[in-house]
Amino acid sequence: MRGRSIVFLGLFGFVVVATGVIWRRSTGLAQERELRELRTRRDALAAQQAALEGAIRDASSRERLARTAEERLGMRVPPESLVIRLPRPTREIPKQ
Repeated sequence: MRGRSIVFLGLFGFVVVATGVIWRRSTGLAQERELRELRTRRDALAAQQAALEGAIRDASSRERLARTAEERLGMRVPPESLVIRLPRPTREIPKQ
């Protein structure tokens, strides 16, 4: 091989390797950007989930349910004089 051919092959190899490195870095940067966006979205969704769980706890609290039952369904807690307690029937287990 002559000197010019060796120089040309060396420069061509350098250009190919440099192109590969630049492509790999740009791909890595694009993936990093996408990961950052996904992490931000995940954090926002976790915060929204926590807020919704808090809202569920508030909505299912005893005071809120009692108020809703009174307002919408007209239900009231009966006075103690109207409460009738029935004995629970006991089941006998047959002996074998």
